[in-house]
Amino acid sequence: MKRKIFYAFGSIFLLLSLTACGGNNNSSSGKTSDLTGEQLFAQSCSGCHGADLKKGYAPDLDKIGSKYSSEEIQDIIEKGIGDMPDGLLKGEDAKKVADWLATQE
Repeated sequence: MKRKIFYAFGSIFLLLSLTACGGNNNSSSGKTSDLTGEQLFAQSCSGCHGADLKKGYAPDLDKIGSKYSSEEIQDIIEKGIGDMPDGLLKGEDAKKVADWLATQE
């Protein structure tokens, strides 16, 4: 009985976590928003990576700029990597977030 409850709660948590990462994101259609890279990150990425770029369940990004260039970050944003889905942001919006993240060293 305890095992069934554990699996039920685990499944619900996983489903909610994946839904949070998907976000309510209008920029995946390729339209460019008027938001800054930091604002786009807060809207589309902080649910998984944390509002302060760390302490989310996805990898910390507080020093990502010392590891990857803006172009590499944009490629990861657009194509996804590991458990990160692709296409959450595209085009100019992905570039804005990548440029902002590249300054995080």
